[in-house]
Amino acid sequence: MEKRRFGGGILKLSAAVPDPGRIPRGSVASYLPKSEMRDQRLMTRQDIPLGKILGISIGLDYSWFVIFILITWTLAVGYYPVTYPGWGSMQYWFIGGITAVLFFSCILLHEIGHSIVALGYKIPVRSITLFVFGGVAQIEADPPSAVAEFFVAIAGPVTSLVLGLIFYGMGTLFPGSGPLSGLFKYLSYINLVLAVFNLIPGYPLDGGRVFRAIVWSITRNFRKSTLIAAHVGQFFGFSLIFIGVWKVFHGDFGGGLWISFIGWFLSNAASSQIQQVNFQGWLGEHKVSQAMTRQCASVPEDESLKDLVEEQIMSKGERCFLVSRESVPVGLVTLHQIKEVSQSDWGTISAGQVMIPIEMLKRVQSGDSLWSALKKMDRDGVNQLPVMDDGRVIGVLSREDVITFLGTLQELSVP
Repeated sequence: MEKRRFGGGILKLSAAVPDPGRIPRGSVASYLPKSEMRDQRLMTRQDIPLGKILGISIGLDYSWFVIFILITWTLAVGYYPVTYPGWGSMQYWFIGGITAVLFFSCILLHEIGHSIVALGYKIPVRSITLFVFGGVAQIEADPPSAVAEFFVAIAGPVTSLVLGLIFYGMGTLFPGSGPLSGLFKYLSYINLVLAVFNLIPGYPLDGGRVFRAIVWSITRNFRKSTLIAAHVGQFFGFSLIFIGVWKVFHGDFGGGLWISFIGWFLSNAASSQIQQVNFQGWLGEHKVSQAMTRQCASVPEDESLKDLVEEQIMSKGERCFLVSRESVPVGLVTLHQIKEVSQSDWGTISAGQVMIPIEMLKRVQSGDSLWSALKKMDRDGVNQLPVMDDGRVIGVLSREDVITFLGTLQELSVP
């Protein structure tokens, strides 16, 4: 299952998961899914929460302030003074700032367009984040069909197209060269540009996902269609790099550099998607039973957290424990639960008081694929899962277990 990201500004992000045959030794851990998207994308810090829309968390990455200032400055000292001479200096800066805010509001609506259609197909959407390249919606699952993929992907550009037409109509209400006329004309232009740009048939742009949906409907093979669309995305990415370099050598240094950077970002995202598909297929061939820890550390439910930390964590390096009652597992304790308790209370709080009861645990079976297990960890925001067969705990699978397993296969050159 591919974690989906739709982006409305410039690009969509894809997880950087490489082909296992090309993983540098010692770097396996960096290619496993993380429990939060922000741990693996450019936006590595905590997002600024803006609220929720349709139950979807809306966040603002700190990198957004960079592009906000850049867009405002470009409009205030470049575009508006050249296109609309005669305004006051403060007007240029005020309209430039308002334009930047409304521009990103349009990007947010672009993402909401994707999300509404995804929710209509019962595909969960975790969050939408605005950042330096525009916006990214984290859609949690693959579409159930090529038709669903098509409509989810096309919803964003259609939203931008509608916004462009709306702003065009509003601009006709304010003829001349006044601030409101300039504002609406620019927003109309930029939304139409975004709609057209995102329809370029290069994955992971919206157009690339539309193209993938078409190929998917023809080939009936999701994996093959993804690889074809991603290779087309690479082509468009390299083309943009070439165009950007050409513009640099013909005097447009700033514009050419920006186009080249977008091309690099697009080609890198497409390459990463190719590698992720290969990696996903490879992990899908291996089972949880091959990587899980069968001898799981077990502690009695009345053991204090202080003893647990001193005797198990600090001395033996254990990080996850089954909590037992009369030798029967009744729950699970991880570092996360321990850290939520003040250290001054460790001596009086027992493992049984902070454990997650066994019946409430997310779990996997020994016959599940490693890929599905990792995606479950990612979706649930955990670092380990108990392995249960026939209602009985037979082990624990953690991210570290998968890393160790992959490293062993790498050393032995086992396919």
